Amino acid sequence: MNAAGKPVPAHVAIIMDGNGRWAAHHGEPRHQGHRAGADSVRAVVEAAARAGVSALTLFAFSSENWRRPANEVGMLMELFLRVLDR
Repeated sequence: MNAAGKPVPAHVAIIMDGNGRWAAHHGEPRHQGHRAGADSVRAVVEAAARAGVSALTLFAFSSENWRRPANEVGMLMELFLRVLDR
């Protein structure tokens, strides 16, 4: 139960999507959208922990993503490693 007496889900799953669209909408390059998404992940993880969520699944990279340009895939892999190291 949370502070308001409401039940908290044991497992929350999030499909991360739209970083490229976010960047385009804000006139930024795609990699800026991915970085903004990574910043959001930290806030989500911290909020889930504070709420008492036992398991958090983040789906961040599908098999189709391997078809993106090699430099974008490489940047994403580096970003994943940096975020996971934190």
